[in-house]
Amino acid sequence: MTAVDPPAIAALFAEADAARGRGDGSAALAALQRIVALDPGHARALNSLGLATLNSGDPVAAAEILAKAAAQAPEVAQIRLNQADAARTLGDRNGELGFLDAALVRDPYLVPALIRKAQALETLGMDAVPVWQAVLKTTPPGPDRPAPLAAILAHATAMVSASAARIADRIAPALEGVRARHPEGATARVEHGIDRLLGKRRIYVPEPTDLLIPKLPADEFFARRHFAWLETLEAAAPTIRSELKALLAADGAGFRPYVAIAPGVPENQWAELNNSDRWSAWYLWKDGVRQDAACAACPETARILEALPLCDIPGKAPTAFFSLLKPASHIPPHTGVTNCRSICHLALVVPEGCSFHVGSETREWQEGEAFVFDDSIEHEARNDSDSMRAVLIFDVWNPWLSDAEQEMLRAYYPAMGAARGFG
Repeated sequence: MTAVDPPAIAALFAEADAARGRGDGSAALAALQRIVALDPGHARALNSLGLATLNSGDPVAAAEILAKAAAQAPEVAQIRLNQADAARTLGDRNGELGFLDAALVRDPYLVPALIRKAQALETLGMDAVPVWQAVLKTTPPGPDRPAPLAAILAHATAMVSASAARIADRIAPALEGVRARHPEGATARVEHGIDRLLGKRRIYVPEPTDLLIPKLPADEFFARRHFAWLETLEAAAPTIRSELKALLAADGAGFRPYVAIAPGVPENQWAELNNSDRWSAWYLWKDGVRQDAACAACPETARILEALPLCDIPGKAPTAFFSLLKPASHIPPHTGVTNCRSICHLALVVPEGCSFHVGSETREWQEGEAFVFDDSIEHEARNDSDSMRAVLIFDVWNPWLSDAEQEMLRAYYPAMGAARGFG
């Protein structure tokens, strides 16, 4: 169908195209018929003639012509798709499915064939969900889709979601029975995998902006069992909160914007927060250096932090600070620099309407409670309330690292800094 045509046939194709362009189907049909009269085995002309004949309201003749086109170019998926259209017009749904399958054998990613197969299966009362899944994988929804396609994709999404919900309901009793026999979170990884299969959750992986340690479990939120000191920290929350409130009552002059991008560096997703007090920090430790004046202003908080197994890398860690997020503020999705550390949040002042999202899981801070997460996995925070949110944030080692790996990292960072000329 891609051979160079003789001038006479090329001129007739141009005539047919021009006729279609001005809406003259009869003239287009006549030009195509003349091509076939000149070259009865011309596959492209037969295909176009068959489609024009179908559009003119003669599906029987169209089917015959398209069969001739398929015989001349058996490898062309589009001809099979046109045959499927003719079969559907004739009311032959089984024949339509056969032609659609023939098209998809030749081109598994032919989206119109996938869509029409799913529609045909639905009409026949058969399971169309696997085909709708293929449609969504091949043509993910997007803002620039034409309205008819967007409607089809919305229907596909609804069908797949409904099927997943039905399956989830059916398997829930079996899963619940196992979950009830084990400690909380013991089956979380398998359940996450099942949720991914059902389209309910994504699996996120660490994507740090700098050092990635391979083969560590990609925990979004770490299990509390890794951090025996969490209860001690939470017991001290009232003391830490009172010191924070004293800082704020004294006008909070030590707080500064958390995002401070140097001039000339692209701001990307940080444009709204750059050099803004909407997200501000009071540093107690920064890049491994104790901020003595800040610690003196809240000595009990400093003492509590010093008793914890903080991440300790010369010139890099720990970093510990009070984090303030003003009302109606959003920290956009981002990732941290490395997965060798974990980040702890102790919630101190949390109005309703605040949430924290890591990978596929969203949590609401609870005042006086702490959690630890892997910030090399995409995360974001929201304060949709009308008052301030405040948490204490600090870094500890990723609990899956061995002592030897921690020692290697303490050696690596200063050496790399020196090698790059800034250590």
